[in-house]
Amino acid sequence: MALSQKPWLANYPSGIPANVDVDSYASLIEIIDENLKKYANLVAFSNFGKELKYKEVDRMSKDFGAYLQSRGLEPGDKIALMMPNMLQYPIALFGALRAGLIVVNTNPLYTPREMKHQFTDSGVKAIIIAENFAANLAKIIGETKIKTIILTSVGEMLGTVKGGMVNLVIRKVKRGVPKFDLPNTVGFKEALKQGKKFTLKRRQGSPNDTILLQYTGGTTGVAKGAMLTNRNLVANMLQIYNVMLPFLEKEKETVLSPLPMYHIFSFTVNCLAMMTMGAKNILVTNPRDLKSVMKEFQRYQISIMTGVNTLFNALLNHPDFKDLDFSHLKGCVGGGMAVQKPVAERWQKVTGCFLAEGYGMTESSPVASCNPIDGSGWLGSIGLPVPSTDMRIVDDNGMPLPMGEIGEIQIKGPQVMKGYYNNPAATEKVLKDGWLSTGDIGKMTEGGFFQIVDRKKDMILVSGFNVYPNEVEEVIAGHPKVLEVAAVGLADEKSGEVVKIFVVKKDKSLTEKELKTFCKENLTGYKVPKAIEFRDDLPKTNVGKILRRELKGK
Repeated sequence: MALSQKPWLANYPSGIPANVDVDSYASLIEIIDENLKKYANLVAFSNFGKELKYKEVDRMSKDFGAYLQSRGLEPGDKIALMMPNMLQYPIALFGALRAGLIVVNTNPLYTPREMKHQFTDSGVKAIIIAENFAANLAKIIGETKIKTIILTSVGEMLGTVKGGMVNLVIRKVKRGVPKFDLPNTVGFKEALKQGKKFTLKRRQGSPNDTILLQYTGGTTGVAKGAMLTNRNLVANMLQIYNVMLPFLEKEKETVLSPLPMYHIFSFTVNCLAMMTMGAKNILVTNPRDLKSVMKEFQRYQISIMTGVNTLFNALLNHPDFKDLDFSHLKGCVGGGMAVQKPVAERWQKVTGCFLAEGYGMTESSPVASCNPIDGSGWLGSIGLPVPSTDMRIVDDNGMPLPMGEIGEIQIKGPQVMKGYYNNPAATEKVLKDGWLSTGDIGKMTEGGFFQIVDRKKDMILVSGFNVYPNEVEEVIAGHPKVLEVAAVGLADEKSGEVVKIFVVKKDKSLTEKELKTFCKENLTGYKVPKAIEFRDDLPKTNVGKILRRELKGK
């Protein structure tokens, strides 16, 4: 494709290549092995102040992989990882991959019904689960193929004193571990101890082997397992590495990871890609506890941070946040949902650091595009396609549209999934000729920057006019008395649909009349909300994404 067809290349910051050699590593574990050895004496992960060096993660993950093999697990078998951010996660992940297993990341907050679907659909045979969520597993374990259960606690790897205190608070004070009855469980530390008695039988695997079943959020129906291969994840690691390298220093970066690593954004960007820099990864177990997020700014010189719009917004609205030391921040990246312009502007004002919005999907491993983290990007856009990636805008018939026209965003690149597990019909709907249909509506600017207008399914049709909730939400989020907002379509006899908004107040004095006046001043008539409902909070996924679906029936 010529430069005229890839206009974004002209706007790549110096040092970012047009393409990466995605075949330089045969498997994900090959690149993980290399980095664990290269940065052996540096701190790899920290949780509650407890640190593990790369060489310790290397050794423990080998022991863990050997233990899994000793339990009869074979290459290609599936293992579920079900825990928040904690030191056990990377050890279990790398150990499972070294044993040749397929990892199935699982949201710990799943209901028993959701767990059962994911475990039976994927056919997992083993699970490592935090005790906080074991009661739900106990309810459905008999309906799955799971035979190996490794149980852990938040404090298990934190040392006797600190770990004991953390577990005491969770179990006794917060009553965060409901009673459960699970057969034949083994503790995480015991598994490591047993694993030392065995020798890991290494299995390299080939580029097109599926190594991760990453289930889509399920917010639009039954969750589907995206089959991500060695090549997919190696490609995305190298793409992210090359996009960030010009702005960062190897062996010098400290990355704050408040988003759970079972989520594809944090999994690939934080857990995997940052290894290539020899970065120190700070794991936040409960990002809803804003004090625990801010504490890491006091404990470490944070230079990189990833998050979602709701987290950045919540931090900005905490009275103590502005007093933290942001002098070491080099880059902040928002993903998972749209970063609202008022939030990004305020973030830069408070921290002095540009909040770069990135874009991707579970199905693209996930990163497809990103704004340069140095602030040279375009606020309000999802940035430029990453190296070795094509993006385009198509009409309803799948035909490419000219620059500036609004249509569906499609992605093509080595990070695009193999397909949905056991679901060829769903795969055929989104993958055609290597192009991934995202379901997102957007446009491309002359400079090759892409802009999201909205999700196809969330679009509101008012008297034949398209209203995009993102636009409405962004305008209203700019009101100084608004904390959070979500816009949905409400059925209407006259116009088909009207806009309804759900608002969480920042200032209790905010009135419906005041907000409607503000909307009329900033939005075309048909976009102005006809109904406003004030709420104490808005329903969100565990990573902070507002669930419009749950509000539509309200």
